[in-house]
Amino acid sequence: MADGFSLFTDRAIVAMRVDGELKDLAVEVTDSNTVEPVFIDSEDGLNILRHSAAHVLAQAVQRINPETKLGIGPPINDGFYYDFDPEAPFTPEDLKALEKEMQRIVKQGQRFVRRVVSEDEAREELANEPYKLELIGLKGGSTGDDNESVEVGGAELTIYDNVDPKTGEVCWKDLCRGPHVPSTRVLGNGWALMRSAGAYWRGSEKNPMLQRVYGTAWATKDELRAYQTRLEEAAKRDHRKLGVEMDLFSFPDEIGSGLAVFHPKGGIIRHEIETFMRSELLKHGYDVVNTPHITKGTLFETSQHLAWYKDGMFPAMHLDSVVNEETGETIKPGQDYYLKPMNCPFHNLIFRARARSYRELPLRLAEFGTVYRYEKSGTLAGLTRVRGLTQDDAHIYVTDEQVKGEIKSQLNFVFDTLRAYGLNDFYLELSTRDPEKSVGTEEQWAEAEQTLREVGEESGLELVADPGGAAFYGPKISVQARDAIGRTWQLSTVQLDFNQPALFELDYAAADGTRKQPVMIHRALLGSVERFFAILLEHYAGAFPVWLSPVQVVGIPVAEQYGEYLDDVIAQLRARGVRAEVDHADDRMPKKIRTHTKAKVPFQLIAGEDDRAAGAVSFRFRDGTQLNGVPVAEAIERITAAIANHDQVSTAWTE
Repeated sequence: MADGFSLFTDRAIVAMRVDGELKDLAVEVTDSNTVEPVFIDSEDGLNILRHSAAHVLAQAVQRINPETKLGIGPPINDGFYYDFDPEAPFTPEDLKALEKEMQRIVKQGQRFVRRVVSEDEAREELANEPYKLELIGLKGGSTGDDNESVEVGGAELTIYDNVDPKTGEVCWKDLCRGPHVPSTRVLGNGWALMRSAGAYWRGSEKNPMLQRVYGTAWATKDELRAYQTRLEEAAKRDHRKLGVEMDLFSFPDEIGSGLAVFHPKGGIIRHEIETFMRSELLKHGYDVVNTPHITKGTLFETSQHLAWYKDGMFPAMHLDSVVNEETGETIKPGQDYYLKPMNCPFHNLIFRARARSYRELPLRLAEFGTVYRYEKSGTLAGLTRVRGLTQDDAHIYVTDEQVKGEIKSQLNFVFDTLRAYGLNDFYLELSTRDPEKSVGTEEQWAEAEQTLREVGEESGLELVADPGGAAFYGPKISVQARDAIGRTWQLSTVQLDFNQPALFELDYAAADGTRKQPVMIHRALLGSVERFFAILLEHYAGAFPVWLSPVQVVGIPVAEQYGEYLDDVIAQLRARGVRAEVDHADDRMPKKIRTHTKAKVPFQLIAGEDDRAAGAVSFRFRDGTQLNGVPVAEAIERITAAIANHDQVSTAWTE
């Protein structure tokens, strides 16, 4: 028998996998066990580190205010949080005090010691923790969607004691599944508290509102600093901030949460995104369709969305009932109508509207369809999570033999289109079946998943597994794109569906004269126009490529008498479809330059006496570089070429 400490002496190893399960280094193993080290900078290692940091935070909170009740404290992407029920909400000053107390705990080097307890023992020890008592009953059962499994996600209940290494005294304890790092010293200086916010207990609006404190933790202080630098850059690029500064969009209270309006400058960017997308759809053999925003509920009963997705839909509107005014008797009962959350059932009806032949397949139906989803108010986030969104949705109907080739073709279409918008760094994710949330046979799922896996591998891109992440009706491949500061966004999805064609009784005349059921492929390339708009805005930090810029050229006269000359130049550009204007304001030229540089206009055309005499203009670019004395005809050709080529122009062209 040996424990992990004797097997692994490298201090970068914080836990181990024993026969595939994560365990503390204190666990004893035998020669028959398969044991692997878990390094602190691995995905598992960081999750363990962050969960341990959450425990240190909770201990600090109860040291300062022992009456505070504990919720849960799971690791999350890039950090951790812990939910508390304090007497008063946390302030920024409270967070500073908590950081100081956490640092004392870290320096003390407390050991995380695991022990198994019965339900009765756990209830006795945690009698003053009502939220923990609620979780104890979940042992071995469903733990919902809010990370309760960090507490009770195993077959047995365990408590972790934080033990003083010098005295052996138990300083604090928490209900927890584990594992944890060996000592609080492992946290070092690679952690920080970020902010606090309100959060409903276990994510339900029916439960009490708690205080959630967010933090981050990394293997080293340098990695923490790099992360904080990324956050600072992300804050500068926040699309909500840029949307106001650049006058692109807003969310008026009079309309409602999660419902955006696009202002003229934002509207032209959106127009360009959609116009380019529509042109590419037609080039790739799509048929463009259009469907209503509202439908009878029976359509979503057929598609099973009411069974699987009703909580994400707006409530029904009961319409068309007829009542006898004299007797009050219902003559016609009326029906429930719903705002649509999905476009696919409508496209199925278009397919089914007449007899189809194998000669028509693949049939590619595309729509910029606006859908409505009742997202919880706490999950709304600018344009990236809204209640009204326009999907660049497509549904493709193919024969069994066409499936693999069509998926491959769709992925190539996705890659080419994303590159045209300036997103060039991506990988693939394969989402497979959740047995508890799926329809169809195991054989259908296995075949579909294998097909997607083969196409993904043949693409040459990294293919990452997402076990259980598929929708109920079929597996999918999603394209994960990295932006300019390295953040990953899920964009395009290609998803197989062998459920809806059966539900809608879709068929086509096969070559042998029989009727066969088509395979349905769901394809969303941008995801939603709103979210894609936000991603591009942050990717470019508002400095869009010329073709997407709301104002592409501004003419700035050195003095008032050169305004008429620039009017003629700008008129020539506008005749070529360029979004251009002359700034005739009374401001001095340096102020105009500052104003339009801040507005991230790609080209400022400046003209004075020498330019007018030579029939030329001088360029000023976003980074302050200039190109003087460019003949007007050449300037127009350069600008229109940059637009046509989707160029990103930030500095002076080299001759």
